[in-house]
Amino acid sequence: MTSKPFLCVHGHFYQPPREDPFTGEYRVEPSAAPFSNWNDRVTAECYAPNAAAGNFARMSFNLGGTLARWMDDYVHETYQQIVGAVYQHRQRYGIPNGVAQAVHHTILPLARGRDKRCQIWWGIASYAHRFGVQPDGIWLPEMAVDYETLETVAEAGLSFVILSGEQVHGDLSRGAGPYRVRLPHGRSIAVFVRDRDLSNYFSFSMPEPEHVHSLINEYLSRSAPGVLTLIATDGETFGHHQKHGVRVLEALTTPGPSDAYDITTLARYLREYPPQTDVEIVENTSWSCAHDLGRWATGCHCTPGCGQWKGALRRALDNLSRDIDEIYAEIIHQWGLALWGLRDDYIRVLLRQVTGPQFLAEYHLGHLTLTAQRRLLDLLEAQVYRQRMFVSCAFFFEDLERIESRYAIANAVRAMMLVSNVTGDDLSRAFRRDLRIAISPGTGRTGAQILDEILAGTRYDADASPAASAANNALADACERLTTHMPAYVVAAQ
Repeated sequence: MTSKPFLCVHGHFYQPPREDPFTGEYRVEPSAAPFSNWNDRVTAECYAPNAAAGNFARMSFNLGGTLARWMDDYVHETYQQIVGAVYQHRQRYGIPNGVAQAVHHTILPLARGRDKRCQIWWGIASYAHRFGVQPDGIWLPEMAVDYETLETVAEAGLSFVILSGEQVHGDLSRGAGPYRVRLPHGRSIAVFVRDRDLSNYFSFSMPEPEHVHSLINEYLSRSAPGVLTLIATDGETFGHHQKHGVRVLEALTTPGPSDAYDITTLARYLREYPPQTDVEIVENTSWSCAHDLGRWATGCHCTPGCGQWKGALRRALDNLSRDIDEIYAEIIHQWGLALWGLRDDYIRVLLRQVTGPQFLAEYHLGHLTLTAQRRLLDLLEAQVYRQRMFVSCAFFFEDLERIESRYAIANAVRAMMLVSNVTGDDLSRAFRRDLRIAISPGTGRTGAQILDEILAGTRYDADASPAASAANNALADACERLTTHMPAYVVAAQ
């Protein structure tokens, strides 16, 4: 047994999907100058220097699937260093230090049950693909939580999540825990509770590197031996938001013999100190909104101005999702396949583990004509863009006209085009009707007007038959034309 308390630093490393939904290309983002886009800039300021310093091998972290994919393609050396850091930790301690993340950063309590499962499963699959091992825990986007979400996490075979102190009721005298949360259907899950004040201090008032050890030693000198304190914050804090953060993180995670604490990671600590105390969660809470998830649902005082557009946008996206899902279910059901299991397994195509035709062949659909296979794959691709519509940053900020919200609508257009390519159904009419209620507080324009801007450069033809659409490859042609008629639907760094 140790004679010292423990410290764990967890970094939430994530960037939203930045690809143009019609071309898959990353656009130039002038606000990221002198870099070509924000992913490049944050890599130079945060990911690469932290990887070079060895910080990823000493901390707990999650690497969002959309960011990991971009890094693998564009900054492969840094990506390999991060993957190697998990391997090093596993070789030394017999357990990985990485944590999975719900893949598109969807606010899970606001998602329907099968979408919770999809986001969590895709996050697990992404992690296993990147790091060669199953994760033990998962990062809940914005730490947003309810019991159904935890039940879904436990069903997926994961052991723990991370929450903030204000999201938990019970005896928290053992620091970060872990604590046990008993779930409605007989399962339980471990919860690590971050030290909110200490985490926010390092996020917003970060000390200079030379003062870190004395500060943290004094803070942890009040903790009992073996008790864990958890700092959990955005990983980009260390180097991007706080320029000296790389050196601070290195100092935090390299205590010397004379320091008052030892460093650990979450899965490793859970293995040695399983939960002994039960707590309850405060449902529909997050680490960044005090209004029952209002920031992403109906609007709240976390963002200035009138936020009523958020509820209207979410309702429009929910209704569109229902329409897309009904079409998907009707067609896929004809083949006697498990509707949502097929959709969830499609992550293997997104991870490039198999091609689309290989994927269909595994489900005994390889005998279909190329046109029929293309239709099925288009329906599955529509499900991908349907998931991306709900990326959390689309609802995070103050105005419907921001690029994040426009990105959600652009992904909706892409999903509708794919469905139309298969069936000829025009889903844009109902979607436009719903979007009329979403009004920008800054400009007074409606979501319907934004939708029409995006549609203006396309050849989205709801009256074309599916056969004609396939024969003429209208979708590909429309996507090519879109690149010259629409702004870059990319998400600015938060």
